[in-house]
Amino acid sequence: MMKELKDIVAAFDKAQQQGQQTALATVVLVEGSAYRRPGARMLITENGQLTGAISGGCLEGDALRKAQQVMYKQKAMLVTYDTTDEDDAKLGVGLGCNGIIHILIEPILTADPQHPLQLLKEWLHQRQTAVLTTLFSLEDKKGAQPGTALLLTETGITRNAFLDNADWPDNALVEDAREALRTRLHRTREYTFTATFTAFIEVLEPAPRLLIFGAGNDAIPLTAMATVLGWDTTVIDGRPAYATAQRFPKAGRVLVSKPDQALQQLDIDERTAAVLMTHNYNYDLAMLRQLLPLQLAYIGSLGPKKKLERMLDELREAGEIILPEQLEKVYGPTGLDIGAEGSEEIALSVLSEIKAVLAGLKGTSLRDKNAPIHSPITAPVTSSAV
Repeated sequence: MMKELKDIVAAFDKAQQQGQQTALATVVLVEGSAYRRPGARMLITENGQLTGAISGGCLEGDALRKAQQVMYKQKAMLVTYDTTDEDDAKLGVGLGCNGIIHILIEPILTADPQHPLQLLKEWLHQRQTAVLTTLFSLEDKKGAQPGTALLLTETGITRNAFLDNADWPDNALVEDAREALRTRLHRTREYTFTATFTAFIEVLEPAPRLLIFGAGNDAIPLTAMATVLGWDTTVIDGRPAYATAQRFPKAGRVLVSKPDQALQQLDIDERTAAVLMTHNYNYDLAMLRQLLPLQLAYIGSLGPKKKLERMLDELREAGEIILPEQLEKVYGPTGLDIGAEGSEEIALSVLSEIKAVLAGLKGTSLRDKNAPIHSPITAPVTSSAV
C-alpha cells in the first residue's frame, strides 16, 4: 500500500509538470469479497495513464472511462460494481471474488489547496500515523460526493473545502477519526447531515524503516527488495569501500560509521526494523547492545542461533540487563524458514518475517488459515446524526 501511494504522488507530480488533469479512484466500501480492500487507490491522467490499482485488472478499464467523465465535469462520482449480479458477473471473473465494490472517483482540483493528493503529500512528509476520512453518499449517488475530506495526525487536522464550506458540525467525525488513530483500526460510519453520508475512516501507517547494518554483497538484494516494497532503507557499515552509494543505489541513505556513532545519525520509531549482517562479530555485538533498549519493532541477527546466544551471554556478563520484552523483538537467525539459499532468497525470507511481525502475524501458509485471506481490520459500521 505504501509503495502504491508513493507511486501515485510521484505520478501526480509528473502529470502536473505536463499540465495534465488527473482523477483519483479509491475503493471506499466492499461488501463481500474483493481483490482489493478499502483504501486501494489508482491515479488516472487525462491521457489514460494509470498508477496504482483498484482490482485485479477487470475494473480499471471501466474506471478509466468514468474518470474521464469526472475530469470533464469536474465532479466526483461514486461507482458501484456488483460481481454478484449476472449483468456484472463478467467483472468478477478476473477478480476471483463475489462482492459489491464501491469506488469513489474524484477530480483533482489543484485550485483547492486541500485536494486529495495534497492531503496524501502532507501525510507522507510528516512520517506519522494518520487518519484519512473519505465521505460519500450511497443513498444519492448523483448528489454531492464530498470525497477525501479530512486528515487527522497527532499534530493537527486538515479539512477539505466541503467540510469548511458546508458548515458541517464535524465533532462526531473528528472524534471517530481520533478513535481510529488510537485503536489503529479502519472504520466505516454513517452520518446524517442534510443527507446521509458514509465515511471511510482509514488509518495510514508510515512506511517501515529498515536499518541494515552491514554493506556486504548479501545486503545489496535486501536493500533493493525493501525499496521495491516502498520501505525507507539505510545501510550502515564501518568500511568506506563497502558502504557506498554506487553499491547501494536503491538505498535512501548509506552511512559509514563506527558502532558508537551510528545511532546518533539515525531516526528510530515503532515502525523501525534493524538487521545485523556485518559479518563482523564485534560490530554486531556493539550494535545489539545499543539497539536492545530501544523501541524497535524488530531486530534480526544474520547467522546461526549460537552466534546470537553468545552475543546475549556476553552482554549479560558485561552487566547489561536484558528484559523479556526486549528479547521478544530479537529474531535470530533472522528470516522465515522457507529453505532460502543465496542472498536473494535470504533477503526474501528476512523481509517476509519483518512484514509478518509488523502485521502481528506468524507468517504461516494461507492454505492453513481457517478465515478470509485478509484479517478484519475494520471496526463495525455505526450510524450517528451530526
